[in-house]
Amino acid sequence: MSIPLSTPLPRRPRLALLAALAPAIFIVHFLEEGHRFVPWFNAHVTRGITPGLFWSVNFTALAITTLLAAAVWAAPSAGTGAVAFAWLSFLFAANALFHVAGAVVDRGYMPGVVTAVALYVPFYLIFGREVVRAGGIRAPALVAVAALSAAPMLAHGYLIVFRGSRLF
Repeated sequence: MSIPLSTPLPRRPRLALLAALAPAIFIVHFLEEGHRFVPWFNAHVTRGITPGLFWSVNFTALAITTLLAAAVWAAPSAGTGAVAFAWLSFLFAANALFHVAGAVVDRGYMPGVVTAVALYVPFYLIFGREVVRAGGIRAPALVAVAALSAAPMLAHGYLIVFRGSRLF
C-alpha cells in the first residue's frame, strides 16, 4: 500500500511541540550560567561546589528533561504533560525564582537570570496552559502539582540565597 504524496503529515499537538523545545531552552540557560555560576555560588555558600558537580548536575537534568520531552512527544496527553510540568516546576519555575531572588539580594547580575526570566517563565506558563487545555487535569490540580514539585528547589534556593547553605 502506498501513501499518495499529497497526504498531509499528521500534526503534532501543541503540547508535544512545546515539550520538544524544553531541552533546548534548558541548554541555553545553563550556557548562560556557564563558568560564572560556580564562582557566584561559592561566594554565597561556605560549602561550595566544583565545576564538575555543576556540569554533572546539569547534564543529569538535561537527560531527564529530554526523556520527559520525548514521552510527551510520543504520547501527548494531560498525563504525560502533567509529569513533564511537575519536572518543569522544579527545574524551570523554582529555578527562575532562585535566579531572580539571587539578583535582587545581590543587587546585580546573577548568572542565569536573563534566560530564567526571558525563557523559563514564559515557556513554563505556556506549557502549563497547554497541559490544562489537553484535558484531564484542571488548573487547581496542576497548581498543586507545581507547588509540590517546586518545593525542593525552592528550599534549596532559599538556603543558598538567604542562609549561605545548601540541601546537597
